[in-house]
Amino acid sequence: MAAKKNSAEESGSRQAAYSARNRARLVKDAQEVLAEIGPSATIEQIAAHAEVSPTTIYKYFENKDQLFIQAMGEMWHEWISWAFAQTSTTDEIESIFEVTRRLFRAKETHPNFARVLHNTIKEMPDFFIQADEQTAKRVLKKLASSGQLIAENFEFRYQLWESLGLGLVSSVHVTETLTPAEADVALGIGMSVWGISEAKAKKLISRPLKLSSI
Repeated sequence: MAAKKNSAEESGSRQAAYSARNRARLVKDAQEVLAEIGPSATIEQIAAHAEVSPTTIYKYFENKDQLFIQAMGEMWHEWISWAFAQTSTTDEIESIFEVTRRLFRAKETHPNFARVLHNTIKEMPDFFIQADEQTAKRVLKKLASSGQLIAENFEFRYQLWESLGLGLVSSVHVTETLTPAEADVALGIGMSVWGISEAKAKKLISRPLKLSSI
């Protein structure tokens, strides 16, 4: 009985590992499709790129949007981890704004990620926000709760900030109506939403950025 149980457990572990590898591969393929086509890609196009049948995709993901949100979310969080690792300060507020400025310059450091940003924001801005899973909001709320940012009317301030951020990223990566340096200036102006003075904002956006890629 023990031998059979161990064999079943080993078989289950192998199956779980196999499923995890397949799922991870589909996520990687979906990231490539997001970069090449964008969220408008069909399940058939994803399947063709991954060289699997649509049925295989549905085995691991309920629908196309679920797969794309997973793909974009993983890519986003990998980039965020990299960006925060590059910061030259331990100050949380300074780190946030350094990371935002790096996002404006993603074409220089992460061209594939920049293409995903372009396609995703162009077609479905809300899709990009979903992928973030409100990570930015949690961080800003923590800073507001500790008194480092204005906490009064937080929800309204966050909505303004979110709209500003999405607009600036779109202006840099989609319409290309702003250069990263011009987006920095606009970001500095927008910092007033959180009660950050003009003098401090200018100091933050003038800090040199480390832009080495992965």
